[in-house]
Amino acid sequence: MLLAVTTRVVGFAGAALAAVYVLDENTDELRQAETVGDCPGTVYGLSSSYPLSGRSPVADAFRSGQPLWLTPAEVTAHGDGRAEAAAADVSLGALPLGADGRRLGCLVVVDHGGDGFDTVRRNFLELYADQVAALLEACDEPGGGGPVGGAEPGRAPCSPLRYMRVGSFTLVLETGRIDADAQVLELAGIDRDEFDGRVETLLAHTVPEDLPALMSVVEPGHMTPGGRELEFRIRWPTGELRWLRLRCRVLADADGKPERMLGVVAEASHLRPSTDEVSRVQRLSAILATAMTVRDVSRGVVAALREPLGADRVALSELHASRLVVTVLDPPEPSAWPEIWRSEWRSEWPDAPARALPTLQAALREGRASLWTTSTGLEPGLAAVGRGGLAVLPLPADGRLVGACLLGWDEPHEFGTEERSLLTATAGLVGQALVRARAFDAEHELAAMLQRSLLPRKLPSLPGCAAVARYLPATAGLEVGGDWYDVIPLSDRHVALVIGDVQGHSAEAATIMGQIRTAIRAYALEGHPPDVVVSHANRLLVSMETDAFATCCYVALDTEEGDAWFVRAGHLPPLLRDPDGSTCEVAAEGGPPLGVLADAEFPLTVVGLSAGTVLTLLTDGLVESSSLRLEDGLRRVCEVLSATDPSDADRMADALISGADKRDDDVALLLLRYDGLRARPLRAGWAVWRLPDAVMHARRFTARTLRTWNVTQETDAVLLIVSELVTNALVHTQGEVRLDLTLAGERLRVAVSDSSPRAPVKPTSVDWEVTGGRGLLLVEAMSGSWGAVPLSGGKQVWGEIILPSCEL
Repeated sequence: MLLAVTTRVVGFAGAALAAVYVLDENTDELRQAETVGDCPGTVYGLSSSYPLSGRSPVADAFRSGQPLWLTPAEVTAHGDGRAEAAAADVSLGALPLGADGRRLGCLVVVDHGGDGFDTVRRNFLELYADQVAALLEACDEPGGGGPVGGAEPGRAPCSPLRYMRVGSFTLVLETGRIDADAQVLELAGIDRDEFDGRVETLLAHTVPEDLPALMSVVEPGHMTPGGRELEFRIRWPTGELRWLRLRCRVLADADGKPERMLGVVAEASHLRPSTDEVSRVQRLSAILATAMTVRDVSRGVVAALREPLGADRVALSELHASRLVVTVLDPPEPSAWPEIWRSEWRSEWPDAPARALPTLQAALREGRASLWTTSTGLEPGLAAVGRGGLAVLPLPADGRLVGACLLGWDEPHEFGTEERSLLTATAGLVGQALVRARAFDAEHELAAMLQRSLLPRKLPSLPGCAAVARYLPATAGLEVGGDWYDVIPLSDRHVALVIGDVQGHSAEAATIMGQIRTAIRAYALEGHPPDVVVSHANRLLVSMETDAFATCCYVALDTEEGDAWFVRAGHLPPLLRDPDGSTCEVAAEGGPPLGVLADAEFPLTVVGLSAGTVLTLLTDGLVESSSLRLEDGLRRVCEVLSATDPSDADRMADALISGADKRDDDVALLLLRYDGLRARPLRAGWAVWRLPDAVMHARRFTARTLRTWNVTQETDAVLLIVSELVTNALVHTQGEVRLDLTLAGERLRVAVSDSSPRAPVKPTSVDWEVTGGRGLLLVEAMSGSWGAVPLSGGKQVWGEIILPSCEL
């Protein structure tokens, strides 16, 4: 039954005899299952069984869980009551057989004379013992050939082991030369006479999908002293696929540098998961293939493992330096986790308390899945995670450890071969997915940060209006997009809204977006009408000598009168929601996109807004995708606008973007609710004639207006501001000069417009013996605030005074 295994041990390691002992739980002893050698085991003093409580090399190794290597002298001195039957001058090795924390038996090897087994032979034999343990564990599963322990006397405890095929090899890391025995070549489907001794020849027979994982084991740059295990597929010349299990160790030279790899390869096709387990792996693969972020990976792991495996707890964490950063705990309630975990709970998830979990740290250092059917003996921080069963899965990727996954069961849980294979496969898949997701998160955050820096940090507060905006980057792809929006206060009664989209997703698109947004803002603040603003931006983009183009929609709104001027450049039409809830598109005639034709015309469309109207500007990412037609997307937005209460503009914006979870394109949304001014400002204007007494006439006009408005206080200050501003305009400019007065509540604004674009400059120092040069200093001293804004072809200088309460 173990004939194949033990024969390989004897053949490759040069042992005189090999025997496998398995645990018989009925009799509480280790019973011999098979022996192979040049003589019967009794010749070397081996018994057919050993009591667990007795003193013998076999029982001692089993109880300690550590290999026991004895020289001839130590064999004689050990004494187990059968020394008189033992042959003289023999070395003995007893290797415990265990899997996932469960002890199954012992592999015993005997050799003639010498100083015992050297380091290389010991490493090979320990690798063989790992393979034997894996197959013994497989036999303990339903359909695996019967139980390991408790079999009837004289009955083979594990008949499938007779079909085990195992081979060995030695790889010289510096040269890449490999010494493989005939069994390894047979497992790989390579003819002995055609093998050239190069590791590349063996790797060429590996299934391409499994090659990266195998390369991470055998590449010198990824190697560290210690043991590794891996399952991979080989395709034979006939086209048949075979699963092989590799267990290897790296031996270092005197300087600690990896020198040789010792490996044992075994047939593993009969240990592969059942159809049900394969479907679970495929399901997890499908979930992880579409997982773009670390959060997506975490949710996928919980969905694919917790319920199908009946686990009570799942914890997934990333390894950052020496810290395990938890990405998900399920269940998410702190009360479901041990106290030491709850003590670290300072944000959404706690850090895994790795320092207080030495067993977890040991499992991560070893890099192999560790399974316990009972938490007895584990530290409380792990024991409470899974009292009935615990799995710790280190997550490898690209030859390094990137995280860990813990699964815990409250009720007793046995790990079958199929489940162990599922967990092993899961670890590799999740590790690779975490690496991809971490890279995506980093690049996406960089793109989002760039996008945020190019968009307004906050929207201004507008009189008689409420404006909100939303921006969502695309979830498909990592590069920054070209969508933008802006709200531009123009004067005391006008505001401009603009939304646009530069073609493509790239750094160039983001750069052009930033330039166009800045240009439109500058043209608007210069006082140009909406069609001129868009025309200037179009000529700028044409002159930039780029193949990219942009669409935009520009709206200038008179917040006092409610008149809105629309200009479209290849962009989607704006949407209007009337106070009665009806929603429609603005029938605004559009021009071509920016950057296409230098002399393109952009017609104006004027629409009057009533109080309670909601104006919506958006980009096509919200209403169009590979699975959504533009007409259907616009219809959905109109329906949401009609059904949502406009009193809360933020809630309305959230409702509009709620269906944009998975986006092919960026989404930009600008929403403005026009409420109208509760109290209409009082306005009066005067065209200043260029006469010697023009300032006197301006003061008289101002005084009459203030009396009409019942403004009796601060009149001297207002008249002084009028005198200085009108004088500056007449002295320093040519052309028409106009005086405008506006009273809005308790704010009185004096504004003087002229035809010169040159902004006034406040002097840094003043000679008080000179009669001129103090005008702006006086305006600044008498006003609550003052400033200058450009107008089309000129400017407007203004000063504002806060009046005491007055009756109008």
